[in-house]
Parts: sequence; structure tokens; C-alpha cells
Amino acid sequence: MPRYKLTIAYDGTDFHGWQRQEPGDAPPLRTVQGVLQEAVTEVLRQPVDVVGASRTDSGVHAVGQVAAFTADVRIPLERLAQAITARLPRDVQVMRAERTHDRFNPIGDARSKCYRYTIEHSSHPHHPRPLFDRNLVWATPYALDLGRMQDAAQRLVGTHDCASFTQIDHGRTTTVRSILDCIARSPSPRRVEIEVTATGFLYNMVRILAGTLVEVGRGRIAADDIPAIIAACDRRRAGPTLPPQGLCLRWIWYGAPQSAEGEAAGSADGERGTSATASEGIDPRGHPEDAA
Repeated sequence: MPRYKLTIAYDGTDFHGWQRQEPGDAPPLRTVQGVLQEAVTEVLRQPVDVVGASRTDSGVHAVGQVAAFTADVRIPLERLAQAITARLPRDVQVMRAERTHDRFNPIGDARSKCYRYTIEHSSHPHHPRPLFDRNLVWATPYALDLGRMQDAAQRLVGTHDCASFTQIDHGRTTTVRSILDCIARSPSPRRVEIEVTATGFLYNMVRILAGTLVEVGRGRIAADDIPAIIAACDRRRAGPTLPPQGLCLRWIWYGAPQSAEGEAAGSADGERGTSATASEGIDPRGHPEDAA
């Protein structure tokens, strides 16, 4: 039976994360996977199991989440994304629908992922907090030194035991992850974006990395301290876990796309980003789905 790949965007504010949650003694919680699966089932008029690539947490957003399902689809492919979106709530959209090979695994086939954390900062006590994009940005009253943050961000790049940057009860068999790129930039006054690309992430890893870089920007941690924080493998050495609203899943790269028959295409996926080529040859089975 044919298999299909969806690229999905959502505002995570009013969701209990991506993963479907159905407590036995209570109604199902509102999740992205839940509303998406209902919409796909309604469009196709058949039961469908929609599997997502990244298990984003409550309040976390996405513009490049990936999901897949197997079904007999009679709707023309060029209309499928629009048909599903028409049955979704306004805070979720299917950006693209495409036929993929029958063995496509959105979790295990991922080569790298990119998350962005957005911060508004100011040293002015009367500068108002973000209003219209308040659910997409985390605000701090402290002024941040971008240069120090950029220095520290580069020291995070590499393959490390990232135990210092995850919750103690992370539930993973290994905490080793490869950070392919980590940058801090200021797209506008008082705004800082922290963008992290890695082969996989641990629970709350990006939010802790961002919290650590904020502490560097405030001058509470030195950029030179980053190697020692990594080596300590101690959650207490890193910065705080920042709130979820500033975090957004930007893209997931799967390498050269394949046709429905499973043959590799000649060009790489345009969404992969400039750093994704560093993930060639990595076995993604060592990096299960994340809840960054």
C-alpha cells in the first residue's frame, strides 16, 4: 500500500505537545498528532496511523515537522495537503504532501534536525514585553552580550556526552549526541535567535542549551566554561530549562530523497540547511525521536 510524507506547521500554544495522549480515566488531550490523525482519517474515510518524526513538547512550535502514513489515497496528490488542512483547526497546517517509498520511517530515517529558540531581551526597565508574538518568544529583562553567546555556541559543536543538557529522567540508553552547528544571532534589536542542528536531541536539550547560552550572555557563565560543563555530565552545571514558547522545530533532513520505488534521487533535500551535510554516514538508529 502507498506511503505518504507530510510536512506540517503548527502553533503549539494550545496543544499538549505532538504525541497523542489518551488517559484511560479522562478524555483525550488535545495534541497535534491527535487532530492530524482525525483529519487524515476524515479525508481518506479509512483508519490511518499517522507517525511523527519529532515529539515536540507542550507549547513548542514547528514549521517543519514531518509525519507519515500508509493508506489507499484516491485524492489527487496535488490536492491532498489542502484537503487535510481544510479539516484541521486554524493552529495546524499541512504544508506539503508527497508520495514516499514504502519503508520510509520519519523517526529512524532522519539524518539531522534543526531547532530555533527566540528570545527578546532588554536592559530598559520600561521596555514592554512582547505582545502580539508573546506565544512565540521568551522574554528576559536582562541585556545579553551576543558576542559571548556566539563564542560559547561554537564550543558546543561536536559529538559529546550531553548529559549536562537533559533532564535527569531522560529515559535514553545513551546521552551521546552530535551537535552539527550551534549559532546565536540578532535578527533585530533586542532579539536573539539560538539555532541548533544535531543528529538527534535529548529531552529538553535545546531549551537547556539555550538557557546555558543566556547565562553566558548575562555574564553568569563564561564561554570558557562550556567544555567543563560538557565534561561534567551533570545537569546542575548547565543553565536553566527555558520555557517552551520560544522553541520551534525548523526542519528535518532525510538525505537525498527517494522515489516511491525506493530509488535515491540525484539531488539533496532543499530543506536540509547548510550544516546537514555533516550528518552523512551517521546511523540514525542511535538517535530516537526527541522531545527537545
